[in-house]
Formats: sequence, structure tokens, C-alpha cells
Amino acid sequence: MKSRKGQLVSQHLENVSREALEKYQDIIKKYVRERQGIYALFKRKRLHYVGLASNLRNRLKQHLKDRQAHTWDRFSVYLTIKDEHMHELEALLLRIASPKGNLQMGKLVRSQDLRREFRKDINKFHQIEMENIFGESKKKESTGIKDKDKKKKSGRQPVLAPYVRKRFEIRFRYKGRLYKAMVRKDGSILYKRKTFNSPSSAGYAIKGRSTNGWTNWKYERAPGDWVLLDTLRK
Repeated sequence: MKSRKGQLVSQHLENVSREALEKYQDIIKKYVRERQGIYALFKRKRLHYVGLASNLRNRLKQHLKDRQAHTWDRFSVYLTIKDEHMHELEALLLRIASPKGNLQMGKLVRSQDLRREFRKDINKFHQIEMENIFGESKKKESTGIKDKDKKKKSGRQPVLAPYVRKRFEIRFRYKGRLYKAMVRKDGSILYKRKTFNSPSSAGYAIKGRSTNGWTNWKYERAPGDWVLLDTLRK
């Protein structure tokens, strides 16, 4: 039996005629009454409108009379189990399909737009490419940190150093409690005003025994997407 873990859609009814909705309302009501989900309206097999509703029966009945009444001839419904991602799902559909009947584009509230990062990475790629073609390279002094200055830093280089471009938060869950720390630009980890050179040493400060920090600490790879630090090394 297939696992239902993470399942969003529990039932669906696709490509049904408008006439069927009008003629067999009592039957369709049995399926969608007080059920939430996503629905789509089509005109000559082309997607015209996408929406979500906490009560699909009322919403479909409403579309038989509202401003969309004469703009569609078939419909599909997708009954969902949970509603925590419903608005984002609707937003995705609107942004991808751009139905003519929807007046607004879907909004991805917490999602990070990667266009700016993409531009930066392309510019960086071109810069490196030009340096390789013409044999040019920036002097070490231009970084503002000389080798001697690096050696003066106490202890060995933090193991996270090669993976850090800016400060970011990491989290560690242990015995039902959530612990937070900050990874600095140099790769060191600041936890309770103490500095650690590796995720494992920072984890030891929490558990009081040896632990693999790479597979215990998590960082936010993208807004809301917390993954293990070990992902950085892959």
C-alpha cells in the first residue's frame, strides 16, 4: 500500500461538462459538499480560470451565475486533505498557466525571487571567464585580507569557511527543544557567546557528548526550507 505521508489531493473529478453540473447537482454535491480544494474552469478545452475554495459545492454553483457564468463549458475539481499550502498551490497554477479569467497573478509571499542572485552569478561567471581567457587575476591584496592576517587568526580555519558567503542561522533540535546558533562570514559558529570551529563542536556544547554536527544542525536553504548542514558539502 502506498504511503499517504505528505499527500495533498485525496480525490479528483476531471473534465466534466457544465451541463452535468447543472443536471446532476445533487450527485456532485455528495462529492464536494463542505470539501476544500482547487478547481479549474475550461472553455473549449483551454484553461480559463483557476480558483480555490473551502466549500467547492458553493463555489461551483456560484460560477453558474456570476461573471464567469458564460466563459466556461467544462470543469475539474481536486479535493485536498489539508489547506496549509492551498494558497501557494493556487499561486503556482496562476503563475504557470496565466488563465485569462483570473485578473491577478498568484503571489508567492515567502518565496525568494532568484533573478537577482542569478544575475550576480552570471556576472561572476563572466568575470572569471574573462580572467581565464586573458590571463588576468586579482591580486590577493585586493581582497582586503592578506595571508599573514589569516594566519594570525587563532586556531584552525573553521570547517564551514568554504561554504559561507554571508551570515546565516542554524538550528539544532534535541530532546524536543530547539537550539539556535549563528554562522559568521568566516565560517565560525557563534552559540551562547562562544565561538566554535565546527558544527560538531557546537553540537557537543548542546548534547554534552560527541555528535555529528553536519547531520544534526540545519540551515535555511531557501525561505521555509530547512535542510541538514551536510547538504552544503554535496
